[in-house]
Amino acid sequence: MSISLSSLTSSLSSLSFSSQISHSPNSLSFPRPKPFSLSRVTATAPSLVALASAAPPAELETINLKKYVKSRLPGGFAAQTIIGTGRRKCAIARVVLQEGTGKVIINYRDAKEYLQGNPLWLQYVKVPLVSLGYESSYDVFVKAHGGGLSGQAQAISLGIARALLRVSEDHRRPLRKEGLLTRDSRIVERKKVGLKKARKAPQFSKR
Repeated sequence: MSISLSSLTSSLSSLSFSSQISHSPNSLSFPRPKPFSLSRVTATAPSLVALASAAPPAELETINLKKYVKSRLPGGFAAQTIIGTGRRKCAIARVVLQEGTGKVIINYRDAKEYLQGNPLWLQYVKVPLVSLGYESSYDVFVKAHGGGLSGQAQAISLGIARALLRVSEDHRRPLRKEGLLTRDSRIVERKKVGLKKARKAPQFSKR
């Protein structure tokens, strides 16, 4: 027993904790953080500012189209000679025709983009020009507001048909034959008191 105790004390005395435990019990030592450098941040800052200042491509295209329309229509829409106004539901469209290649610009945006690529709405816009064979002879500039895209498309169709009458009075008969000069006066019927809609009544319950 005495041999084992002496061997244990000798082995414990051989161990030294001086390098691992500090002499002052209340002091804690942590590794120092590395100094923060702004070199990387300053290097990337100009590129970030440049990206933030650059406008999206859609806005740039709108700005370019606005400049193009203003250059083609000096004095604005009201100063043009070949102009027509169309209405449908709550939509109003003012249309200007100029000799060109068949471009259609609505509210400073391409017609396909503005009408969300809907083939029916695009067909409404081009029907008067196609019926007379002018689909690639005139550029169409439109200012439209009110209603939805369907109503605006039909209002643009009526505006183009009326503008074509300014080009020549001979266009009246073929346009009238296609029904493109008739203002569609149908609108949503107003809701009635006590009903769900204009004519829809609430469900009848006997008990």
